Amino acid sequence: MRDRLDRYAEVVLDAGLEFRGGQILAIDALAAHAPLVHALTEHAYRRGAGYVDVWYFEPEAKASRVRHAERRSLVWTPPWLDRRYEDLAAAGGALISIRGDPDPGLLSGLDGDRAGLDRMPALASRIKAQIDTRVAWTVVCYPTAEWARLVFGEPDVERLWRDIEHFMRLDRPDPVAAWRDRMAELRRHADRLSRLDLDSLHFAGPGTDLTIGLIPGALWLTSEQTGRTGQLNIVNLPTEEVYTTPDRTRAEGVVTSTRPLELGGVVVEDLRLTFAAGRIVEVRASRGADAVRSQLAVDDGALSLGEVALVDRSSPIGRTGRTYLESLLDENATCHLAWGTGIPNVIPGWLERTSGQLRDLGVNQAPLHTDFMVGGPDVTVTARRRDGTEVDILHGETWQPDGAGEGRR
Repeated sequence: MRDRLDRYAEVVLDAGLEFRGGQILAIDALAAHAPLVHALTEHAYRRGAGYVDVWYFEPEAKASRVRHAERRSLVWTPPWLDRRYEDLAAAGGALISIRGDPDPGLLSGLDGDRAGLDRMPALASRIKAQIDTRVAWTVVCYPTAEWARLVFGEPDVERLWRDIEHFMRLDRPDPVAAWRDRMAELRRHADRLSRLDLDSLHFAGPGTDLTIGLIPGALWLTSEQTGRTGQLNIVNLPTEEVYTTPDRTRAEGVVTSTRPLELGGVVVEDLRLTFAAGRIVEVRASRGADAVRSQLAVDDGALSLGEVALVDRSSPIGRTGRTYLESLLDENATCHLAWGTGIPNVIPGWLERTSGQLRDLGVNQAPLHTDFMVGGPDVTVTARRRDGTEVDILHGETWQPDGAGEGRR
């Protein structure tokens, strides 16, 4: 187990963060993640960390809050935690967030509307520091027995460990080199899409007929970014996606989620969203719709899209055919969208633009960012270029050759 944790910590610090000596490292986790926290702390100090600050969130306290707190108080978040992220960003620090729910059914049976209002531990200050690249950051998973039970029907945590090791390339002779190779491959796909100068994407499949407008000149990128600290981060590990930020005013039609969504302790199933003029105008789901509606009501920007991401069938996560009910894994199994804040670094020269200028270009702004899965073998993705030609992008979760050519009228 120690060797496994050591290899994991090394990949997170070296490939995920390019962690530097003297840097402050913040780690956000649950108590069940402590073994990985300990390994990360040990390896960070070996690399010369200035300080490692660990914050453990308590899900049971969240459940009590959802049950009993005054409804209007549920949207409040502690300002001292906001200052933690603001001070970390000011110091040019690094942040690791660990996912993996030790009690996935904790909020089941509670009021979905109330659960959707309580966004903890997803603070807007953390999201802003990450989106603005003011911290070096990455997000990773740690397996737990109850999470394994949710996935496999039994608490086979060793089986879940083996999956995560495979997804993280820990089973390769040199995992860091394996990630460099994978990121180079993903960059080739992203660069090809950027060269196509796309005006819009069209998703079509069972229950889905959605057209999403794109921002002129916006790039397609991978989850690899160089932030204001100058470090090259992979902001979530594992990653299998290429993405861009769509025009917040241009989404028309209906989209049906192809996988369940875990939303702050509530499982949302058969989610169906209707868009008009870039905004969500109708929410339907066989389960968890109230939680979605409550989250969308938190801020006007939550009603518009902030990300469109493409994942092909080469994803080792997608190839398992399993749903993990953890967005970090599920969003890298198949294509996904996100409602809420957009990712401004797709705009060339974005650091020199004000938030108002970015919003005018079409970049959505909101205190949240929620990914939901919309891809699958029955979903096709086509596109229209700004010259009016159409190109095929993904069929059967396979990149199409037209996407590299001149397209068709």
